[in-house]
Amino acid sequence: MEERFQVGVITSTHGIRGEVKVFPTTDDVKRFKKGISLILDTGKEEKELIVESVKFFKQFAILKFQGIDNINDIEKYKSKSLYVTRENAVRLKKDEYFIADLIGSKVWEDNGSYLGELQDVMETGANDVYVILQENEKEILLPAIKECILEIDIEEKKMVVHVMEGLRD
Repeated sequence: MEERFQVGVITSTHGIRGEVKVFPTTDDVKRFKKGISLILDTGKEEKELIVESVKFFKQFAILKFQGIDNINDIEKYKSKSLYVTRENAVRLKKDEYFIADLIGSKVWEDNGSYLGELQDVMETGANDVYVILQENEKEILLPAIKECILEIDIEEKKMVVHVMEGLRD
């Protein structure tokens, strides 16, 4: 299981007092709150940053971190990713999973035959769609609905699914 999750990418600086525009890569942009701890991955090291203040503008979160008060201190982190640890991640409801935990799961049909490996999750308006790469290198798309997704075991990275008529071709 993943121990940290990407929640945003620093896109640019905002003003001269050390604020940054962050493009959220999380479902819930409101997860950015004063006092939360984020991990900045610089490519060479990881730095813990504590959010001092948050504003929202269009699709961006504008963050100010404790101890960073100058544009020169933050400018070098443009295009770097921000993460949270599993402990600081949003709480999931029953039958909700982190996409990062699902990717790579082995997928089995309810008749016992191996279907393939979960490669991606497409987020659509109605429900997510699981992209499964079959052994023949063809993809099959399964809607993440109760009728198709019968069982998910995150620890074992295993799923049991029912492929409804018409979804195979």
